[in-house]
Amino acid sequence: MFKKFNIYKGLPKGVYILFLVQVVNRFGDFVLPFMTLFLTKKLGLSFQIVGIIVMIESILSIPGAIAGGKFADQIGRKKTYIFAQTTAALALIPCAFITNPYVIVSFLLTSTFFNGAVRPPLNAIIADVLPPDRRQAGYSLLYLGINLGVSIGPIVAGFLFNNFLPMLFIGDALTSLTAVILFIVYIDETKPSNETEAAASKERAEEGNVFQVLLRRPQILIFLVIYIIYSIVYTQHRFSLPLMLDNVYMGNGAEKFGFLMSVNACTVIFLTVFITSFTRKLHALPNMIIAGVLYAVGFGMIGIVKSFPLFMLSTVLWTIGEILTVTNFGVYVANNSPANYRARFSAVGNLSWATGAALGTSLMGKYIDSLGIAAVWPLTFILSCIAVFFMMMLYMYSYKKGDLS
Repeated sequence: MFKKFNIYKGLPKGVYILFLVQVVNRFGDFVLPFMTLFLTKKLGLSFQIVGIIVMIESILSIPGAIAGGKFADQIGRKKTYIFAQTTAALALIPCAFITNPYVIVSFLLTSTFFNGAVRPPLNAIIADVLPPDRRQAGYSLLYLGINLGVSIGPIVAGFLFNNFLPMLFIGDALTSLTAVILFIVYIDETKPSNETEAAASKERAEEGNVFQVLLRRPQILIFLVIYIIYSIVYTQHRFSLPLMLDNVYMGNGAEKFGFLMSVNACTVIFLTVFITSFTRKLHALPNMIIAGVLYAVGFGMIGIVKSFPLFMLSTVLWTIGEILTVTNFGVYVANNSPANYRARFSAVGNLSWATGAALGTSLMGKYIDSLGIAAVWPLTFILSCIAVFFMMMLYMYSYKKGDLS
């Protein structure tokens, strides 16, 4: 069993430090998982208004990611991460002391913008320091670090949500600042030199703006469009699922949701290494197809289950899909990105995901108001099947062209 962990052996020191940074930061990711319940239960806002706010939150992460990607490619990964993560953390602190809901929302949205700028430099560092055949292991390890933190974080956050609400924001900020200190002390700048860019044949440097470069690589553009559908479905785990649990368990949804998020994280912790080991010889696209099937089953069954153990089973299924999605998305994007556009292509990937999240919250809020929370889950099943179909078409097209990089 322990031989499966050999996939993480021999990685550069910086990758292991990023793993620790992710553990610390995501342990304290208290606010985002409880955003929907905070806005509805504590601030008393309607589902439709909350849907709009969460949509704006998702939209704001798009320019944040684009800015983060551009600055990471131009001035460096390290400076961009430090500034963005520090600003995102500091924006949360006032939320612990003010009571005006609109001021609170404005600070939350500010934090969201700068959190969006954090992801591209992190993803670019992995692509910078690892060759293509080791990148799945690198992204997998970072993802494992995220979920080691999240396995405990939601339980603590659920307790704080119900008993010490101000500490929800202060704790989130302090853990983010701790991660920044680790980054400052131990992470070196990895931005490729011009010589490095020129030497990489499959990831050769290109000129033009990011969208011009994307248009010259249509397969990755199609991949990102399909990825929007994956995001619409996956976003329901933090938007519709807590509302469903609150409806089923009569006001006790926060604790149930926190427990399921810990099930989600524990599934990642115990299965990521095995899934990564079993699927590392497969191309990223077949892995994404399997992920879509698991989304269809895992989210689709939520509408018909009644017992909490079945909610747990559902969580395990869509979490395995999540593992495959996260560990293979970054690989596909990195392996098809010019070296001098790695962070910006990562940002466009975040844009794709955020677009799906925005659509999946704003439209779903209206959908729930009209048809009820139970109607969400048949729709997620249908959307997942559509995404699987188009991902299969992309794989078949790439296979016939002999262009599976």
